[in-house]
Amino acid sequence: MLRSVETCDVCYKKIDQTPIYFNVYPPALQPQSPYPRLPAVVYFHGGGLTVGNRTSWFPNWLKARIVSAGYVFISADYRLIPSVTLHDIIEDIQDAFSFLRQDGLCFKTADGDVPFGVDPASIAVAGSSAGGLCAYMAALHVSPKPKAVLALYAVGGNPFIPQCLTPKTEVFFLGRELLDPEDFSEFLYPRCKTLAPIADSPLAYHPTDSPTPGWPANPRMPLSRLYLQLGVALDYHTGQHEPSLSATLRSLLLDTALTADPLALQDAMKARIPPVHHVVFPSLNVTPSFPPTFLCHGSIDSAVPVVESEHMHALLKRAGVPVRLLVLDGADHSFDYVPNAETLYAAHFDEMAEFVKRALAPT
Repeated sequence: MLRSVETCDVCYKKIDQTPIYFNVYPPALQPQSPYPRLPAVVYFHGGGLTVGNRTSWFPNWLKARIVSAGYVFISADYRLIPSVTLHDIIEDIQDAFSFLRQDGLCFKTADGDVPFGVDPASIAVAGSSAGGLCAYMAALHVSPKPKAVLALYAVGGNPFIPQCLTPKTEVFFLGRELLDPEDFSEFLYPRCKTLAPIADSPLAYHPTDSPTPGWPANPRMPLSRLYLQLGVALDYHTGQHEPSLSATLRSLLLDTALTADPLALQDAMKARIPPVHHVVFPSLNVTPSFPPTFLCHGSIDSAVPVVESEHMHALLKRAGVPVRLLVLDGADHSFDYVPNAETLYAAHFDEMAEFVKRALAPT
């Protein structure tokens, strides 16, 4: 049965009364009969898994290049920690793909006249920062797998590093101030478990006439930084707070023989992680079936260190997965959102978009 929906604010699932949406951006289309089913890219936003929505940190550069090639660009929400964990986010990602792959599902363009669908066998996945972690989750836990993965300064390539596990007493994250945990007590365990699940937390900043102009007005915005500052990010990813998974793993960083060998350190970490949580760690699940992947990272990223992508690149290469790592010298986190990004990085944007388009091109 044909089911037609609008392209904006598409509810792909509900958790109790909480809707979870994605937005669909089609290419320019002419009416066809039957309606076309087009290749698509599903994009997941950043925000440390704690904040944001399908329009936050939106990659206009990628969307423009994808739709100009005649493909569909989709930006998806997912539930946000700390009231849920990555286990729940994996379910959301799986459900988003299942929704898109429904028989008879079609969308309408903004004028409502031109229907189109998504080719269920021709979907790639992309994401930035924490959205890159979501892209990895799609590559691992969606079936059939996406045709390709584009991950920009992605979280999760190597979570077994001091950035994730070590408490901080000095500024470490993009030069921003350390946070007072008492200011965020409702978002810390155990109080955070009483929060209602949400999948949409827009960015908000204090106005210029406030005492703190330009500072985040949404208290969720610094949360991922706070969890890294406290060295407990992996507790919130997995939901294992008692005993603290982060504390259990942290002591291994004191073993210099292990830290000198990232693969040995990863094996030692894996042995201490309960098997139920292995699924939320991309680096523990790389196999030859992982889709072709393009990784891009700034060399001086202090939010997600470049070693995360370097480690993921090494794991994928060892498994025989086609993989490209592009490290941009002197680039920091969110380099693609700086005001002159298109001038600075147009050639790199083209290369990444071409990688995705080649993976989706009809054979």
